[in-house]
Amino acid sequence: MIEIVRGEHDTGPPGRRTNPLRKLQFLRHDLPASLVVFFVAVPLSLGIAHAAGAPLLAGLISAVVGGLVAALFGGSVLQVSGPSAALTVVLADTIGTFGWPVTCAITMGAGVLQILFGVSRVARASLAISPAIVHGLLAGIGVTIVLGQLHVVLGGTAQGSAIANVLALPAQLAGHHDQAVQVGVLTILVLLAWPRLPQPLRRIPAPLAAVTLSTGLSLAAGMTLPRVDLPAGLPPIRFVPEVPASGWLAVAVAVLTIALIVSLESLLSAVAVDKLRDAPRTDLDRELAGQGLANLAAGALGGFPVTGVVVRSMTNFEAGARTRASAVLHCAWILLFCLALPGVLRAIPLAALAGLLVHVGAKLVNLPHLKEVLRHGDVSVYLVTLVGAVAVNLLTGVAAGVVLALALMLRRMLFSGIRVEDDGPRARVVIEGALTFLSVPRLTRVLAEVGDRTEVTLELQVDYLDHAAFDCLRGWQHAFTRAGGTVVVDELGHPWFARGKSGVPTLRRGVAAKVVPRWLAPWSDWQAEHASVPGQRTASGPLCRGTKEFQRRAAPLLRQTLSDLAHGQKPHTLFITCGDARIVPNLITTSGPGDLFTVRNIGNLVPDPAAGGEPDSSVGAAIEYAVGVLRVREVVVCGHSGCGAMKALLGDAPGGLPNLGSWLRHGDATLRRRATHGPVLLDSRRAGAEADQLALHNVVQQLDHLARHPVVAAALAAGELHLTGMYFDVGAAQVSLLDADARSFVHTNAPQQV
Repeated sequence: MIEIVRGEHDTGPPGRRTNPLRKLQFLRHDLPASLVVFFVAVPLSLGIAHAAGAPLLAGLISAVVGGLVAALFGGSVLQVSGPSAALTVVLADTIGTFGWPVTCAITMGAGVLQILFGVSRVARASLAISPAIVHGLLAGIGVTIVLGQLHVVLGGTAQGSAIANVLALPAQLAGHHDQAVQVGVLTILVLLAWPRLPQPLRRIPAPLAAVTLSTGLSLAAGMTLPRVDLPAGLPPIRFVPEVPASGWLAVAVAVLTIALIVSLESLLSAVAVDKLRDAPRTDLDRELAGQGLANLAAGALGGFPVTGVVVRSMTNFEAGARTRASAVLHCAWILLFCLALPGVLRAIPLAALAGLLVHVGAKLVNLPHLKEVLRHGDVSVYLVTLVGAVAVNLLTGVAAGVVLALALMLRRMLFSGIRVEDDGPRARVVIEGALTFLSVPRLTRVLAEVGDRTEVTLELQVDYLDHAAFDCLRGWQHAFTRAGGTVVVDELGHPWFARGKSGVPTLRRGVAAKVVPRWLAPWSDWQAEHASVPGQRTASGPLCRGTKEFQRRAAPLLRQTLSDLAHGQKPHTLFITCGDARIVPNLITTSGPGDLFTVRNIGNLVPDPAAGGEPDSSVGAAIEYAVGVLRVREVVVCGHSGCGAMKALLGDAPGGLPNLGSWLRHGDATLRRRATHGPVLLDSRRAGAEADQLALHNVVQQLDHLARHPVVAAALAAGELHLTGMYFDVGAAQVSLLDADARSFVHTNAPQQV
């Protein structure tokens, strides 16, 4: 038994009362998970602060204050928030432009904007952005981080832009490499090798292991390197932000940029964790508001922006966390570590943090995501976003990606597929998609390819037909018919061009008559509208057209299914029904090729094998083969309303048909049943027509005959078969199934065993 504990999936206010024993049960999972996340968060927070050019203490403030507030007030139970590598580039630019105190004020402004996003309930709408743009943006951030931090690893300093970093990289590679290179390269090598080590070692987070080994080596070798600079003791708590004296437009752009990036990454991280959890989904609007409060608090106390970080959140989930207590506790561990062991942090070389950031940046260029983008055909959007983010800035990259994505969407929506298919002396012009003024030049060119053919079928499968395209088709149709040709309009879906000759488009779907799809409607309905040559309306003419329709539309879709069935059948049901043309077994059971082994005769009769006289070998042979050889799991007897056989049994039989009269003798048992048994009800009521009442009795009687067949009786005794009675009301298009206990046919989706 799995007990779902309310607190485990609680996204409500943190003050909600919880059973103390359950709290202890969760603590058993959350306490070790919080330690694992703590070991990941400390080196990353320091490395991101260093890469952004912020005070290193700011990274820890953001991890503690921002992470705590987001954990308490956010909408995700397992989300862990803190400094993110995705903010490194924009923060470095912001700090270089405005200075650190104004950057803290910008962080608070971004928090206010996030709160407004949450209150406005726009979180779901923000997820509508193309994944190609998101992954391209993250890849651009990763490339920028790698280009900058490689200089630090190689013993130099990062340049002011990604382009400058690229241009300076050859000289940096060829230049003198000091001890920093050894530490940075060792950090990267440990991070790359760690996932390949035995499982017991991999329980230690790779960032912690890499930074610890690099730091230990630098201390053991007595290396003189720049190291983490932290103040002694706990710094005084004070309000850090400063309001800028000028440049308000640039400040507003920075606020918007940071708010968008942190909001998007937080939402993506929350959704990614939700996909792994069998629990209620995150309240995304509350998550945005909680992240906004976290940035308000972090910015006010001298931290930089925080966001839900997918690496830490996934680590939290994989470590077994159950509630938000894990994220809260990881903040407490960071604070205690900074107070109790600041000397350990001061021993970390900056080159080790740079190596860590190179690895993190490279992982932002996620190859599985790129493959997914390639599969969806959006690689151009991905590349434009990436190049824009690297070459100019993040906002430009996102804007370029959005513009290209919109352009591609418009192209896919507004441009239609137009082609000519030869059919001997005839031609078929096929138009698919949305036909608009943008496609008119290509449409006229394709229509000109028809040449001097005398008959053209205009096949329209369009989602939209605008005024310019309508006029183009209408003008061509008039010109072609005036020249002695014939144009047959074959329109699937909404009849945009149904009244094309009269120049009246059918714009609103409510005006058009509802059309049953061809594969469901009788061919006599739709072929009467689309028969191209009146002289072909013979007994075989419509069927010939139907076979062409099958080859053209259905065969390509069914070819693989039929190919799989080519070497044998394995139906699950023997379906015995009347030969009436109105009964289509695969239609009323929503089944397809290979599903039903169908037997049809007049009156859906099953001759009684126990009765005297010569048995009917055809129906009996079908039953033996289906049950004994094909091993069907179900046998259905299906009657229907308005059955001519039932009317004949009641005395309304046409004369001069001796074979029919001989066959209907198998229905005498049904007449005797009606005389000796009470009525069989249809949805708790008696059927209106006498023949329909008899049809209900007939289904029950034929099931009795079925059960007497030796092969059926043996399968029933072995529990390998069940029998189902079915009745189809033709006029109501209603299928009913026999409930044997209630002696009634009911509208139900659960067949009852008889």
